[in-house]
Amino acid sequence: LVNWSAPDERLLLRVGHLGEVTQEDGAFRAEIRGLAATLDEPRGRTFRRTCDADLGDGRCGIDLTDADLRGAGTVIAAPDRRRLTADGLGAFASGWFERGRLVFATGANAGRAVEVRAHRASGDGVHLELWQAMPDAIGAGDTFTVTAGCDKRFATCVAKFANGINFRGFPHMPGDDF
Repeated sequence: LVNWSAPDERLLLRVGHLGEVTQEDGAFRAEIRGLAATLDEPRGRTFRRTCDADLGDGRCGIDLTDADLRGAGTVIAAPDRRRLTADGLGAFASGWFERGRLVFATGANAGRAVEVRAHRASGDGVHLELWQAMPDAIGAGDTFTVTAGCDKRFATCVAKFANGINFRGFPHMPGDDF
């Protein structure tokens, strides 16, 4: 803060550095980042028991286009925008698609994707619960594809995906109960 009639009268309000600079409407706009902004920048890896890779990314190495890891289904019934009963996924065990990604191919939600919260197979079909409600109603006859999910534990990586070599966590690190 400066008194321009007496420039010796000034007060330092805060310290920072320039961030993103953009040009808009014939003027420049500069973002001023404070000292704490450097704390938001990721540096290195996080040491924890669970994997820090995303299923199917380059570090994980799993090919999610593999037919054993994905299924196609048709909605039989949907009591609300978060739950549905489907046909076509009977070959997969309960829980296989938990934390997986469901993408609608047809219907009012065509092209939209959502994460699967729960997957349960029963005699009357496969029941899926979604983490978020879909913006439009899910209708009988809507088709979708769904990929397997991962809970990021070493045991799952080995048993479900046979991918222990690419596990990006530290499963033998002692915890609070050590």
